[in-house]
Amino acid sequence: MLEGLHPNRPTHVFRITTDGRSARAMTDLIGEIFDPAETAVASFETEDDGPWMLEAYFASQPDEVAIRNLLRPIVGEEADKGVFLPLEQKDWVKASLEGLKPVRAGRIFVHGSHDRDQRRQSDIAIEIEAGLAFGTGHHGTTLSCLLAFVDELKMRTPRHVLDVGTGTGILAFAAAKILKRPVVAGDIDPEAVRVARENARLNGIAQWLKLYVGPGTRHADADRTGHFDLVFANILAKPLRVLAPSLARVASRDGTLILSGLLARDVPGVLSAYAHQGFYLQRRYDLEGWVALVMKRGSVRPLPRL
Repeated sequence: MLEGLHPNRPTHVFRITTDGRSARAMTDLIGEIFDPAETAVASFETEDDGPWMLEAYFASQPDEVAIRNLLRPIVGEEADKGVFLPLEQKDWVKASLEGLKPVRAGRIFVHGSHDRDQRRQSDIAIEIEAGLAFGTGHHGTTLSCLLAFVDELKMRTPRHVLDVGTGTGILAFAAAKILKRPVVAGDIDPEAVRVARENARLNGIAQWLKLYVGPGTRHADADRTGHFDLVFANILAKPLRVLAPSLARVASRDGTLILSGLLARDVPGVLSAYAHQGFYLQRRYDLEGWVALVMKRGSVRPLPRL
């Protein structure tokens, strides 16, 4: 599922099976048009080299005719084959976890309780039960952020970490488990923070997590000028652009920003927003149609060609 901003207690879901290109195009379109606090959308491959599934979750009953008409220019009459379903909260938990496989990024191993037997002795294991919040690590945005974090650790050891839009907390958990230092993590959705707190206890790292409810860095634990040498923000393109000044302000002079929730078409706008704050692109990760950016402070460095 899509990490970051998401509907609080979704009531309806729209599902449609299609090809990968159409699924990504529809994901992009729905993500841009609908309020990210009321709607979440994600697309994923249902099997290797097989069809793709698009799922859009809504906080209230959607206008079915309007959504089909919105998607028709992309998939034609196939838009009429998509299904709208009411979503019971019990079904939402099941949908969040059904069919998910463990995810590995270096030694970081993200899994559900049903896959505990697949852990290796050397793994940094994170057990996640998603509940009502988005973010199980199986979405390309979270996995690319984990890969970026693993590579960052090869070069330096962060001391102060902030995770904006933490969802179920995976990125914050990985930092806390590896660094064994307090990590600040927040989300706009109280339900996400509740689930993250439960998952932190499950993983034995509650003492390392400082969780808050609020948008962006609007909390005393997060709003600390020049304090964080590593900032995760796995949300969406528009809020990433809006948050550029505040994320730049809380980052230390040698700080690293790991940004995701982006499609390829979003990258130039996000790079421009952060270039204005004195950050350049150090590394880029492309996975499952999504992009993660690793940004470093230093405006004199020219931006790479994309």
